[in-house]
Amino acid sequence: MKLHRMLCFGRHEGTGNAAIVVEHAALAEAERLAFAREQNAAATVFVETNAAGETQLDYFYPHMRSPLCLHATLAASAVFFERNPEIERTRFVTSLRGQVLEVTRLDQSLFVEVSPQRCPPLSVDVDVAARLLQTDPANLIGLPRLASVGSAKLLVEVADQPLLDALQPDLPAIVSWGREQGVSGLYVYCRLHDEVYAGRNFNHLEPHAEDPATGVAAGALASLLERDITVLQGDALGQPCTLQARYTNGTVQVGGRAERSEI
Repeated sequence: MKLHRMLCFGRHEGTGNAAIVVEHAALAEAERLAFAREQNAAATVFVETNAAGETQLDYFYPHMRSPLCLHATLAASAVFFERNPEIERTRFVTSLRGQVLEVTRLDQSLFVEVSPQRCPPLSVDVDVAARLLQTDPANLIGLPRLASVGSAKLLVEVADQPLLDALQPDLPAIVSWGREQGVSGLYVYCRLHDEVYAGRNFNHLEPHAEDPATGVAAGALASLLERDITVLQGDALGQPCTLQARYTNGTVQVGGRAERSEI
């Protein structure tokens, strides 16, 4: 079993969302989840070859298996391009749903192309979202909306960054609600200026496990808004991240930096 520790979507060198890339792992699903729980990383991705000869990615958070994790996809892509510096594009499929992921290297960034995916037939009112976030319903803008590029998110807009930063949601309730509804947590965001947004992802059980960068949420938000956006995330966690999401004719490319980590 070979491990690579990576930092993804970091705004500066030495920052980013940690991911573990695992190759040549003969582990069953329960063993993979147990392994992911032991790592000091937001996500672990197991890279393998499926029966069709395709390179397959199997994603695990510390508390669950996931159909898609884009920062872990960036991590696996960075390992691939490091070994193949002459190649500028590669292709993966996801283990759970067979979703095809086309990855392009552009200067110092990697971009993963994704398309909108079907969401659960669910309508969520403001009061439910506010209860989960433990905030006044008046702090939310518009109705919460579901969107997905591979892992469904409930997107909730708030008025400004002070409100966003002050949120102390009911994390166990969010995880429980998400499992019941087939939704991968809440992504709360606010518009800063132009097409620049700030966001926080809530799909974890402990406050210290908050995600510094959530690629599937940035992709879902760009898909919902149908425009190119930049998302800033992780500043309050000491891991400032920048996620670029480029929207073109119904598809989204989500990208950023990926580098090796010694931690």
